[in-house]
Formats: sequence, C-alpha cells, structure tokens
Amino acid sequence: MTTGGRDDHPAAGDDGRTHSDEVGVGPHPEPWPDDPRHDPTLLREGDRRNVADRYRYWTVEAIVAELDSRRHDFAVAIENWRHDLNIGTVVRTANAFLAREVVIVGNRRWNRRGAMVTDRYQHVRHVATTDELATYAASAGYDIVAVDNLPGAEPLESSTLPRRALLLFGQEGTGLSDSARKTASAVYSIAQYGSTRSINAGVAAGIAMHAWVRTHAAPPG
Repeated sequence: MTTGGRDDHPAAGDDGRTHSDEVGVGPHPEPWPDDPRHDPTLLREGDRRNVADRYRYWTVEAIVAELDSRRHDFAVAIENWRHDLNIGTVVRTANAFLAREVVIVGNRRWNRRGAMVTDRYQHVRHVATTDELATYAASAGYDIVAVDNLPGAEPLESSTLPRRALLLFGQEGTGLSDSARKTASAVYSIAQYGSTRSINAGVAAGIAMHAWVRTHAAPPG
C-alpha cells in the first residue's frame, strides 16, 4: 500500500478544504477514550480528514486494518503507459467500493491528485508489463476480465462478473493494448446511447465496479 510519508494530520482536509469549512470534527473532549486505534494528535487537534464518521480519530493504520478485514474479492487493474490522469479516480472509486487492490500496469509513477488521499487506505500494486499482470493474477487467483467497447465484447448490463474478477481497463484514448486483451478471459462493453464513441476510463471503472457490487456484495451496514 502506498502512503507517501507522514500525512496523517494535514492542515486542511483530505479534499483540500480548510478547518473553517467545518469538515470533520474538532478536538475530542477530555477525558480521551482509551482506544489504541485512536491517534493522540487527532484527538488533540481534531480530525478534518475525508473519512466516514466511524473512523474519526483513528490512525491510518487502524483504518487500513479494519478495511482489510472485510475487503471484497475483486480487484482493478489499469494500464499506465502515458501517465493516465484517470488512475487517481480509479483508486478513489476502488476505495469507495472496497476493492481488494488496484494494480497499475506500466509506468510506476501516477498522478495522485484525483485519488483525493484515498491511496493511503487502498492497496496499490505495480507491475511493469501485462505478462507480469497475468502471472500475478494467476498466483492470486484472479480471473482477468477486460472492460472496453470492442467488437465481440459481451454487454456488461446482461452479464455476471466472476467473484474473483480482476477488472482490467486500458488507457484513456487508446483503450486496452493488444497485450492486455490477450491476458483477459472475457471482454465486457458498457452500453452507450449518445454520440461519443467512448466514455472516460475512470467513469467506466466506476460502472464496472458497481456492477460487481450489485451482484456479489451485501448492502453496506
């Protein structure tokens, strides 16, 4: 999991707002709760992060440990040959849908701005090539399924994604590389009704993750 250093206590919220915007909660009244999951600095200064209320004052490590105890069985992979700006959005959405991990294929560096700090809580893995992706998927028990509007693709709307799906997306503009298509056991398309030939890769990833959740996940408690 990427963390990017000591960033547990930003002066502004994770979404870029300042304390004056009333994001989160202020300092915890004393006496403080005796809970090892709580961070003394957050208790003292307040918790302005963009996290669910149940995680207020928790350390990053405690939040990740709790998420790890109930992550879903699917993962997401996205190609990154040209520093695709959608990767941050994919990571943020994967966190929202509690994906097991995000795998970045190609360039290791990616723009984290779109992730809105969720990469602190989401496991992110890197592989250099699609061959490495295929090897890793086999070892982890994933079934690679690609999402792209290609000839012969199965419609996502009437299909059932496998439980151990590794949802694979190509880069914005060019779509899936030829080598990526060869790693997939199936390719799914997303129905479109307007004039554009494609939708944003980050949006497509969100639609596919939600399709998996609708089939395999219980409503959030």
